[in-house]
Amino acid sequence: MGEASGPSTAAAFNIEKYIKEAKSKLSVSQINYINSLENSISRGDVAAQQIKVYNQLASFWADSIHQQEIYIFYTSQSAKLVNSEKNLTFAAQLILADLRNESDPAKRGWKAEQAIELFEHAITLNPNNPNLQVGLGSCYVFGKGMVGNPQETMKGIQQLLQVVRKDSLNMQAQLVLGIGGVISNQFDKAIDRLLNVLKYEPSNLEAISWLADAYAGKGDKTNALKWYEISKRMINNPVYTKEVNERIKSLK
Repeated sequence: MGEASGPSTAAAFNIEKYIKEAKSKLSVSQINYINSLENSISRGDVAAQQIKVYNQLASFWADSIHQQEIYIFYTSQSAKLVNSEKNLTFAAQLILADLRNESDPAKRGWKAEQAIELFEHAITLNPNNPNLQVGLGSCYVFGKGMVGNPQETMKGIQQLLQVVRKDSLNMQAQLVLGIGGVISNQFDKAIDRLLNVLKYEPSNLEAISWLADAYAGKGDKTNALKWYEISKRMINNPVYTKEVNERIKSLK
C-alpha cells in the first residue's frame, strides 16, 4: 500500500560521494583490504579481473558493512561487464525489489536509473522476454513515478501496455498497470485492472491494498473500507494495521 508523494526537490544521489563517506568510517584494516582489491588488477584479462574485484567489493560492502547501496552499485557494475542476460536480470531485479522499499526519494530515483539501464541491456540480448519488459516498466512506476514524476509513470504504463496487448493474462504487468493507475489518479482504470488481477489471484495482497487505495482516491468510501478491512485481516501486521486505520479514519 502506498500513494505517490509530491515532486521531490531532493538533491540527486551521488554514489561516488556516498562510497567516499562510507570509506571514511572504516577501520584501517578494512581500508587496506579495499585498497588491495582496487589495486589488484594487472595486465592480461583486465575485464575478468575487474569482474572479480567488483564481486569481491560487493560482498565486502554487503556482508561486512551492510551497505546496500554500495552492494547494489558494484553488483550492477559487475553485471554490465559480464553482459549476460542472467547477470543483468539478477542485478536489475535485485535493485527493483530494493527500490520499492526505499523511503529516500533521491536514492529511489538513483536505484530506478540503475535498474532501468540493466533491464535495457538485458532486453537488447533478449527482446522478446516479457519479464524483462515488465521489470523495465515497473522501474518507471515504482521509481521516479512513485515520488511524484507523472511523465515517468506514463513511460512505465506505456511499456507495460505493450506486454498486456500481447498477453492480457500477464498478471504482473496488469498489477503494476493498476498501481500506476492509482499513482496517476486514473482510479477507474486502476480498479478495473486490480479487480481483474484478483479474479485470477484472489489472495494477491498487493492488489488488495492498492485496490483499497484506488477506491479511497475515487471517493468510494464503502468499497475502500471493505478492501482495507480485507487487507488488514490477510496481512495481520500491527504496523500495517495502524497505517490502514489512519487511512480509514481519514475517509470518515
